[in-house]
Amino acid sequence: MDEVLKYAAKSCWERYGADGDRARMDALANEFLEFLTRCKTERETIAWVLEQGAAAGFSAGLSDGLAMIPFRSKAVLLARRGSAPLSQGLRLITAHADTPHLDLKQHPLHEECQVALMKTHYYGGIKKYQWLARPLALHGTVVAMDGRVIPVCIGEDETDPVFTVLDLLPHLARKQREETVEKAFIGEKLNLAFGHEPATAGEEAKVRQKVLELLHERYAIREEDLFSAELQVVPAGRARYVGLDRSMLGGYGQDDRLCVFTAVKAFLDAPVGEHTQVLLLFDKEEIGSDGATGAKSRFMEHALEDVLDAWEPQTRLRHVLGRTKAVSADVHCPLDPDYQDVHDKFNASLLGHGPVFSKFTGHGGKYGASEADCEYVAWFRALLAAEDIPWQMAEMGKVDEGGGGTVAKDLAVYGMEIIDFGPGVLSMHSPFEISSKADLYATVLAYSAFYRS
Repeated sequence: MDEVLKYAAKSCWERYGADGDRARMDALANEFLEFLTRCKTERETIAWVLEQGAAAGFSAGLSDGLAMIPFRSKAVLLARRGSAPLSQGLRLITAHADTPHLDLKQHPLHEECQVALMKTHYYGGIKKYQWLARPLALHGTVVAMDGRVIPVCIGEDETDPVFTVLDLLPHLARKQREETVEKAFIGEKLNLAFGHEPATAGEEAKVRQKVLELLHERYAIREEDLFSAELQVVPAGRARYVGLDRSMLGGYGQDDRLCVFTAVKAFLDAPVGEHTQVLLLFDKEEIGSDGATGAKSRFMEHALEDVLDAWEPQTRLRHVLGRTKAVSADVHCPLDPDYQDVHDKFNASLLGHGPVFSKFTGHGGKYGASEADCEYVAWFRALLAAEDIPWQMAEMGKVDEGGGGTVAKDLAVYGMEIIDFGPGVLSMHSPFEISSKADLYATVLAYSAFYRS
């Protein structure tokens, strides 16, 4: 009787212990690590999504029953027409392709103490000290005035050099140790060590000049071309298995590329369903979802208007969105074994026990939150129960400990039913985030069930 009345989260390891499940889990994890290694910027991520879509039969634009609409290389909407009219609503999963990183400033290159440095401006919520004294790579795009688009990726190939942000030696760090973390590590000191050899010609700043010569030699660019560039500093190196049992997945950018990957896998593998299925990927979530490619933009509206014009022109968009069921696919913070005190253990999730529902986000007294209706939560519970997929319900942490937000509130304004639902990630927003191989597998199954509903 107790088992009937009590709730207990199920372990994905126990639920998917069969040999067939474990083989599929391992194959999926290998594929995810390759994706995470390759896709370290939003442009690289969207390019990968477009490749995957093309391989599955999608082409840019609208065709008979399929749509793939990219926008500025940083956002994309994919849709597969269902058997029911669009006026009955969509099955929509949205995630974000951006992650915390360091951007090069507009005038980045300077020289101090015989070292060439690139000045950076951090993007998103980072702990600044985590970016010091570690190998870093430079990814991005430079556009020259003649229209040439020049991709840049330095630091990922084994023969490439890497870069780093210098740290202060402990022998001279007495004052730094006495400061708060916020004051001890300031953004203006997140400068990238970029070169040291002087040029053979010139009077001043010879090391800086040597860097400019090398950039021109390799990419045929001048210093002025850096004004029309998007260059991001990211952790160098491959994503890896973590743990002696290879049970965890470690790598940069899992918030939110873990959800991008699982949503793409679920969407492309889904059969044609009753409801039209939509995958929607945004940029700029980590800094408030503003701008032309963020969730607060009109991209979703404009893309879906094109879909309606082609497939069902008599239907109004507001009627479609008002009947839509949606998932804000974003990662969650599970109980951290070393920092359990910031969590309410009764309302916390566990790594390896499946994707996590966050009924609301925000901070304090639920400020800045979108809260899912109880009717929608019940519908989703029944959906997952029917397929015996493990899931959890949790909050981010203790009530006044902090908080955060997602794109759920930006899409909820259209009247759709939406809830945050994604796997747990430890060391979130760090250069090396950790997730569970079992959660990865369960999340794909959960998103797949949603698309089939």
